[in-house]
Amino acid sequence: MFNSFFPRPKLFFLSAAVWGLLCVLLWFFAAKDWGPQLSLGHLIGTEFPAELADGADDAATAVHAEATSDAADIWHYQYQILSYLLFGIAWMFIARHPWARWSVLGSCLIIFVVWFQVHIDVLINEWFGGFYDTIQTALGDPEAVSSSEYYGYLITFGKLATISIIVSVLNAFFVSHYVFRWRHAMNDYYMSVWDQVRHIEGASQRVQEDTKRFAAITESLGVRFIDSVMTLIAFLPILWGLSIHVKVLPVIGPVAQALVWVAILWSVFGTALLAVVGVRLPGLEFRNQRVEAAYRKELVLGEDDADACQPPTVRELFGHVRTNYFRLFFNYMYFNVARYSYLQVGVILPYIILGPTIITAGFTLGIMQQTLRAFGRVENSFQFLVNSWTTIVELMSIHKRLKAFEATISGDPLPKIDEDYLKA
Repeated sequence: MFNSFFPRPKLFFLSAAVWGLLCVLLWFFAAKDWGPQLSLGHLIGTEFPAELADGADDAATAVHAEATSDAADIWHYQYQILSYLLFGIAWMFIARHPWARWSVLGSCLIIFVVWFQVHIDVLINEWFGGFYDTIQTALGDPEAVSSSEYYGYLITFGKLATISIIVSVLNAFFVSHYVFRWRHAMNDYYMSVWDQVRHIEGASQRVQEDTKRFAAITESLGVRFIDSVMTLIAFLPILWGLSIHVKVLPVIGPVAQALVWVAILWSVFGTALLAVVGVRLPGLEFRNQRVEAAYRKELVLGEDDADACQPPTVRELFGHVRTNYFRLFFNYMYFNVARYSYLQVGVILPYIILGPTIITAGFTLGIMQQTLRAFGRVENSFQFLVNSWTTIVELMSIHKRLKAFEATISGDPLPKIDEDYLKA
């Protein structure tokens, strides 16, 4: 599943995690201050401005701050690109692999695009603060906000949204090719040993369908996990800073950095809750694929063999399908009760937390919107398992099928769930 596409998968993914952590720590503790010396932003007209003179007025200070922020962003882009290039090029030489251009360099590109999209999201969050403060000002004083200032905010949002849409479309196109290359690699491997595996139950489905679904779901979950981590890195400091406006929680009272702690505790509670109520789903999904494969195989045999696909056999095989589906439906029923109840309470939770601050006019409308949006981003990042649980269940069942497939190829003992199935 992984060796066919990635060079030395365990070491590759471990080194990627370690390298990513080191790059993040280096940025926050040192590299972000290297911009004035190392940035190439001056080549595109975005360089760090000279030190502001003492006694500069507010207008000059604002211009200097904006120029410094733009130059810092360009330096951040350079740092990110260099980090990904160093990792990708190193692995191209560490372990030669026929699919390395896609698995190594392609993965680096996808992760960089995810980071870029998170950065756009941070800019949009900042935009929300200024825009809603402007609305509040305009509603309070008809002469306070000009039409050019108001529509200027909308134009800025349009630019950010346009960039986000273009990048998302191009990334989706690239990811489609990436997933197909992964499927191609797995297909080539399994077909190279087809004479050994063609008699295995559901061999054709595992090669044709399971490889496709495994590559697509693994890539999707991996990107969403990385997006959650990067969103946490970007928005947790923002939420930490905005928490100074929320000094009191309902019922509990004063709590330092209340928003951050509530987001963490609520997400941990939801993850634990769904893990408990959904514990049986992976096994049921796996068995569902087994009984569906057995039924489908009998139908395929019946196309060429008149003695196959007889009513008693078909009735028994479809009875297994029916029984397992009814078990799935029942388990998903109480799982969805817990899941949807948790998510709906989560919609109103930030408003409950902000209640005392809103009632006492503890912040402006813009800060409230920034806070709600940042809280939602942090909460969703911590809720990766909650939001992805049904997809993870599907992936686990596919992984079990392919793992049993590969165990048969290599002559290893079958996983326990396969042995139980064969005994049944």
